[in-house]
Amino acid sequence: MARLKITQTKSYIGSKQNHRDTLRSLGLKRLNDVVVKEDRPEFRGMANTVRHLVTVEEVD
Repeated sequence: MARLKITQTKSYIGSKQNHRDTLRSLGLKRLNDVVVKEDRPEFRGMANTVRHLVTVEEVD
């Protein structure tokens, strides 16, 4: 199964509370944090919600 590498590229300061909560639930705590998650619709949707703060790459 494919995996997603999600990197926080911008700060969450000044963003909405639900965007901060989404970053936290993805496991991102600070700038340049990287997490690798399964390629599932739940994680894609969360990454799409904060797409202006993160970069998403597909990893095998």
